[in-house]
Amino acid sequence: MAEKSFKYVILGGGVAAGYAAREFAKQGVQPGELAIISKEAVAPYERPALSKAYLFPTGTARLPGFHTCVGSGGERLLPEWYTEKGIELLLNTEIVKADVPSKTLVSAAGETIKYEILIIATGSTVLRLTDFGVEGADAKNIFYLREIDDADKLVEAIKAKPNGKAVIVGGGYIGLELSAALKINNIEVTMVYPEPWCMPRLFTAGIAAFYEVYYSNKGINIIKGTVASGFTSDSNGEVKEVKLKDGRVLEADIVVVGVGGRPLTALFKGQVDEEKGGIKTDGFFKTSVPDVYAVGDVATFPMKIYNEIRRVEHVDHARKSAEQAVKAIMSTENIEEYDYLPYFYSRAFDLSWQFYGDNVGETVLFGNDDPKAENPKFGTYWIKDGKIIGAFLEGGSPDENKAIAKVARVQPPVESLDSLSTEGIAFACKI
Repeated sequence: MAEKSFKYVILGGGVAAGYAAREFAKQGVQPGELAIISKEAVAPYERPALSKAYLFPTGTARLPGFHTCVGSGGERLLPEWYTEKGIELLLNTEIVKADVPSKTLVSAAGETIKYEILIIATGSTVLRLTDFGVEGADAKNIFYLREIDDADKLVEAIKAKPNGKAVIVGGGYIGLELSAALKINNIEVTMVYPEPWCMPRLFTAGIAAFYEVYYSNKGINIIKGTVASGFTSDSNGEVKEVKLKDGRVLEADIVVVGVGGRPLTALFKGQVDEEKGGIKTDGFFKTSVPDVYAVGDVATFPMKIYNEIRRVEHVDHARKSAEQAVKAIMSTENIEEYDYLPYFYSRAFDLSWQFYGDNVGETVLFGNDDPKAENPKFGTYWIKDGKIIGAFLEGGSPDENKAIAKVARVQPPVESLDSLSTEGIAFACKI
């Protein structure tokens, strides 16, 4: 097959690719210089939509409505935009081999693609129960959510099983957001997770208690402290039951699994330095190999604010790291090292929370965290070495959310935890 050659190649067609492409265009990339290689069939889109409005029965999101970069309030980059800019989209293209020394990528179809500068933006893939040998985990109607094809299959299942029963395996982001989305579709929902409370990587027990009661009040059944150990199927091969490790058996027409992910770095094993499960980069997302950059989920980078090396799986970092890498590649001026403040958010039902900073140290819970309240507004500060280093807020206004971001960045000293609890969000708003 004919060989293709580009000055710049972005490997991966997710959120980071779209934001990188926009920055390349801003920096003056020439037509024909840049290609995006994606195994998906569509131009880059805002992936968070898949677990939210894409699944809603009304106000449903569909492409082209959520192509990047609309998720951060920017221009929606439709497929035509890439054509206008002379950026080649190599869609439905899976790369099966990367030879870093020769700057060559090889597709599953045998096509060779050469590059001068590569941005690795391959993102993550979901962990599957079949990976762990769970009995019956290959049954039909057991779903994972990562790409638009996954979401389309889940939408079809929801339509095919009206008023059906769903079991959500996992109590993290996917578990909480999809439990809400399925419930809105009049599906009977049970969440199952092994931890003592939901979202344990971020939530404290106090924060989680609010969401667990709120979800229970919405009719979602929550089972904690156990895992799915097997599945049974009907004569059509569709999932029928979920067997739990504690002996319980749950009926299920639909199962959605959200038990984590892993960064897609296998193509580059042994060719670039790795650390903490990702590809090691500097504050400009340069890897150990000249002309190779890594961004988003796959990058392990210096978290300047905490003087640590970290890897972050979140859309906000995917966007910002992509822009930083392109500036480092294209800018003729000196640019600042990446100085990222961790940020996470979620929306489900009528709830909306944001978190900034680091969730270590002592905690102070404040505000109205009554799950039955009409407009609950509460939050938590994390305090380490006498300073606030993290802040969480449910139900905040735009200005209040900006205030918790600022407080996490500035890290003001705290004299009294009791007075901080009493002041609550007002403390952040005066910083």
